[in-house]
Formats: sequence, C-alpha cells, structure tokens
Amino acid sequence: MDIWKQLLNRMMRAARLDNILYEEMETEREASGQAIMIALLVSAAAGLGMGITGIIGMKGPLWFLWGLLSGFFVALAGWLVWIAITYLVGTTVLRGHDKTIYFADFMGTLGYANSPGLVMLLCFVPMIGWGIILLAGIWILAAGMTAIRQTLEFDPGRALATCLPGWLVYMAGLLLVYFWLPSPYKMLPF
Repeated sequence: MDIWKQLLNRMMRAARLDNILYEEMETEREASGQAIMIALLVSAAAGLGMGITGIIGMKGPLWFLWGLLSGFFVALAGWLVWIAITYLVGTTVLRGHDKTIYFADFMGTLGYANSPGLVMLLCFVPMIGWGIILLAGIWILAAGMTAIRQTLEFDPGRALATCLPGWLVYMAGLLLVYFWLPSPYKMLPF
C-alpha cells in the first residue's frame, strides 16, 4: 500500500476515534515518523487558514505571510507542548500501573489524534472561524482521550484529566493568534 494512502486511511480512522487504530499505533515504531508528518500537515492547514484570515482583513500580503507563519508555528509548538504535558501528567501525576510508556508512544498516538486539526484550514470563514478552531480542538481532544485510553489503559475520566491541561495550552495559542490577526469579519462569541 502506498505510504500516503496508508497515512490518509489511518488519519480518517483516527478522526473516527477508532480504538483499534490507537492500539496498533502504540506498538508500531513507524508511528512517530507518521505523527510528525500529520503534525506538519495540520500545522500547514492551520497556517494557511490563518494566512487567509490575514488577507480577509484587507491588510495585504504581509499579513498573509504573518498569519501563515504564526499559525503554522503555534500549531506545531502547541502540539508538542500538548504531548509533553500529557506525557508528564500521564506518567507521573496520574500514573496508574507499572507499564513502561515511552515518549515516542505518546508522539505516535497523539500525532494521529491531531488528525481532525486539518479542519482548521477553514478558520478563515467569516464570523465562525473561531468556532471552527474550537470544533477542531474538541475533536482533537476526543481523539487524544481515545489515544490515551489505549496507550495508558485509563478510564475516560482519567484520560480527560491527562489530556486536558496540555490541550488547553494548545487551543489557547491557536485562538490567541486567530483573534490577534486583523479581520473585520471576526466576531467574538458574545
């Protein structure tokens, strides 16, 4: 099977919260490399969406470039921070058993959990772009919980407690960049 077809198939399964996929990713060593590819794709989608938001703000091509770069780097850094915090919380604070978990296992499973973030490409849609980011974020959180349940063998509540702190940092960074970009069409939800 072609690597891109396999990757796309797995990303769709991850977005559907397929427990079996996350169990497979836990033992597959190539998952970390594919997770990085997914993170780059999601970061590119977020960056492109933010770049278009800058253009919609009628501020010129410099704002497109600024939105593209800031969206890309904040999405990528946010994903890495999410993994690091989740790893620390899951293996120290909420550690439940003597199963040895490696950082690469988290990178692989949470890389696939990041797949729904491709939807952030549409964050340029006037007045609902923030909602698209939030929707993608909630979907990513649900996928992350599924991944943590499989990787650490946690119940749903414990998986949420493990994923939530890092996820909040991830989403806060993306929303801050979005609301900072100039666009006359953006509206706060209140």
